[in-house]
Amino acid sequence: MDYKDTLNLPKTDFEMRANLAQREPAMIERWESSKIYDRMIEARRQQNAPQFLLHDGPPYANGNIHHGHILNKVLKDFVVKFKNMDGFKAEFVPGWDCHGLPIEHQVDKELGAKKAEMSKVDVRKACRVYADKYVSIQRDEFKRMMVFADWENPYKTMSYQYEAATVRELGKFLGKGLVYRGLKPVHWDWASQTALAEAEVEYAEHTTEHVYVKFPFEHLPEELKGANKDLPTYVVIWTTTPWTLPANLAIALHPELDYQFVEVAGEVLVIAEGLRDSTLKACGIEDFEVLNTFKGRVLVGELGEGRGLEAAHPFIDRPSVLLPADYVTLEQGTGCVHTAPGHGQEDFGLGQVFGLETLCPVDFRGCFMEALVPEWGGMHVFKANPLIQEFLAERGLLLNKVGDKIKIERYPHGWRSKKPVIFRATTQWFIAMEAESANQQNEQVVGTQRADMDLRGAVLSEIEKVQWVPKWGRDRIVGMVENRPDWCISRQRSWGVPITVMHCQSCGNVLASEAIANHVADLVEEEGADVWFEKSPAELVPPGTSCAKCGSGPESFSKENDILDVWFDSGTSWAAVLEGQLKLGTVADLYLEGSDQHRGWFQSSIMCGVGTRGHAPYRTCLTHGFVMDTEGRKYSKSSKNFEPPQKMIDTYGAEILRLWVAAVDYRGDISLSTEIIKRMSDAYRKVRNTFRFLLGNLDGFDPNHDLVAYEDMLEEDRWLLNQTAEVVNRCRQAYNEYQFHTVFHTSVQFCTVDLSNVHLDLAKDRMYCDAADSKARRSGQSAYFLTLHALVRVLAPVLSFTAEEVWDLLPKLAQDPDSVHLTDFPSKTLVEPWLDSELSERWERLLEIRGEVQKALEAVRAPKNKKEPGQIGSSQEADVTVWATGSDFDLLSKYQSFLATLFITSYARVEKGDEFKVDVAVATDEKCPRCWNHWVKPDSEHEICPRCANVLADGTHKLD
Repeated sequence: MDYKDTLNLPKTDFEMRANLAQREPAMIERWESSKIYDRMIEARRQQNAPQFLLHDGPPYANGNIHHGHILNKVLKDFVVKFKNMDGFKAEFVPGWDCHGLPIEHQVDKELGAKKAEMSKVDVRKACRVYADKYVSIQRDEFKRMMVFADWENPYKTMSYQYEAATVRELGKFLGKGLVYRGLKPVHWDWASQTALAEAEVEYAEHTTEHVYVKFPFEHLPEELKGANKDLPTYVVIWTTTPWTLPANLAIALHPELDYQFVEVAGEVLVIAEGLRDSTLKACGIEDFEVLNTFKGRVLVGELGEGRGLEAAHPFIDRPSVLLPADYVTLEQGTGCVHTAPGHGQEDFGLGQVFGLETLCPVDFRGCFMEALVPEWGGMHVFKANPLIQEFLAERGLLLNKVGDKIKIERYPHGWRSKKPVIFRATTQWFIAMEAESANQQNEQVVGTQRADMDLRGAVLSEIEKVQWVPKWGRDRIVGMVENRPDWCISRQRSWGVPITVMHCQSCGNVLASEAIANHVADLVEEEGADVWFEKSPAELVPPGTSCAKCGSGPESFSKENDILDVWFDSGTSWAAVLEGQLKLGTVADLYLEGSDQHRGWFQSSIMCGVGTRGHAPYRTCLTHGFVMDTEGRKYSKSSKNFEPPQKMIDTYGAEILRLWVAAVDYRGDISLSTEIIKRMSDAYRKVRNTFRFLLGNLDGFDPNHDLVAYEDMLEEDRWLLNQTAEVVNRCRQAYNEYQFHTVFHTSVQFCTVDLSNVHLDLAKDRMYCDAADSKARRSGQSAYFLTLHALVRVLAPVLSFTAEEVWDLLPKLAQDPDSVHLTDFPSKTLVEPWLDSELSERWERLLEIRGEVQKALEAVRAPKNKKEPGQIGSSQEADVTVWATGSDFDLLSKYQSFLATLFITSYARVEKGDEFKVDVAVATDEKCPRCWNHWVKPDSEHEICPRCANVLADGTHKLD
């Protein structure tokens, strides 16, 4: 007789092969048609659930999504799905950053020569169409990753409501007097022809010419005459930007450093003592004599009328004055710092103190102006560098060699153009970090509010109230805020939100008020920001507006042409979305972005939040690293290491990429490769096989009628529920702490060890061979049901497709909803009764002993050589004796009747011995053809063991 048909073999429609790439789209379509996200939120709304707000940092609406986008949005999806399951109303409104240079550049390329014939408004409309196109593309790509969100109502920084909110927030800054217009050196992207804020600057390697230049002293004061033997004397500077030399107006020295007069080949060079040797070595100078040493203060103003010595500019007929500066160090150079107030922050600051002109002979293209630098007029500054080297050498004023170059590890580059930028003084709009800065700049502006807010200090204070994950994020953003300059918020482009300020053409006064901004915002909310470019000044200001200085009306006004920095756009998203769109206040529970956002969105958001509302717009900031290849190189489209996300999804399925996101410790940089994704597929298969085995063993089980009470379950089943409870609690804590890799490793370990290697293994005999409705089998089914019912909910935020697939086939309790994503996370109340520390401790030792027995069984199973097979095949062919002492003997004695089940052998016993050891003998009795256990056969009439005979005799071996 074939007894296979008499067994309760697992039976399920849950397929072994997932075919994720082929089957996921149908599930996504099902979720959309059933409005799963809306139902999830509505269920919590009806329960008056507490709010949890994860505010989406907007990706740029340009191009397809990349692996960094996937990492970011999937992490957010984990949070949103878990928080909703954990009893919160966690709405998620996705957003897109739609303004700015990259889109404008792409549109410029598409329009070509046609752009010259178009108005600014027509160009802006083309940019809007382009951005909308990629919002649509990226939205579909994020949906394909099974991210739940309010996809029908996203926020876009170019929507009329959002643009209006941005203008109102600018108005609040204007109302506080923190905005000013001033001439300052800023990062200038000559390739894009616009100013950049610090957050728009990336740092990369850059190789450039460098020069050691001699500035001659034409006259030395009496006190210093003789110190140089009346030889020609020069102060030596070093710079890696030779192109800034035409703008040199001064040389900075530290007043407390020692400077030496060094004779070299009939000339005297003035160099800081601490940098003398490195300077002379760099210039190939070996023979020298130190003539004298003076403190810097002697050279920068202690002599004469408090003004420093004057050297002559090396090739322009004007002096270069020596000035004191505490920022001069002995880290590199000569200790005498070339100072061009129009081309550097420190240079500018020093120039302001000593009344120097902010000279900038470089135009918006990065080229020298013909009138100011005739030698290289019209030439790009970088191309002029080697020519300036040669020019200095011809005049005998270059100490190092022509052609000398230096590699700078961290040089500022434009975040979009990827070109090295320059510092260039231009008239820009700024938000002041200190009130004094704004008040000084606005002193001549009549009608402007006087500032009284120290924005830097207020932001630093709020940073301390935020939870930073990881903790080093706090130190990083503090350092950036402490050292940042005033925020340059103006851009010289078309596609963005206008700076809603008027200029009086009659007297030159600036009309920068909250009232004007709010009036414009009302118009923008109805018609979009294009109104600023379409309407006249009279239509854009409140009725009765006049110049506070001369009284002129709107007919004398002209509009500001600059637009706002896109970081101001996105930095006000909390106002436009949380407060405006959702009506849920101005503080999010969580911002979750890449670690580069400490200098980007995190910083612009807290600056805007503190500046206009007095508090940070977030309670927690969580950062993730960047996606790298296995060799630590950035995973980018321009590299050969790049495999497009869509290709990975089409090959492995989005679920595997989601599992990869869960598996990594995202707080550092994350590796990605095809090999890593294959390993994730292997891990996924283990989990899937566990799900399948559990579902298969639940065939014919109805939890509403067949569920065995916990106290009536077999002990091994209660142990499984104890392990399940520990997994649930560990994973709940991990989700709350955003430790998703802990969820992954805990769950996979549970599936492969506690379930597959232990319980499913030792329970297989009773689940297959006992009567279908026996107490022992129902006990196992109850444990499997409760375990799977909990585990599928634990993993639903991560394995969204697979969890839904399991839920569809899992026997349901009466109150269960139709989707796993509408369920609650397993509660502490549910799993608390399953926890049993004494049982857990006993089983920890039992499983250790089981491991020792398995080693002994493997030794007997292993073939002695090629010709002699092992003594046993299956462990059921073994007869095991465990020799134990002390507590082990006492423990095993209590489980004497269970040992064969524990070891999966036909026979097992414990004996008292002098030491722990395991003996394995071959079971010589008959093998039951139904259950494969060995038994003592009384006669030839009995073909199967008594247990199997009883099951078949009762006719309850299977349920139809």
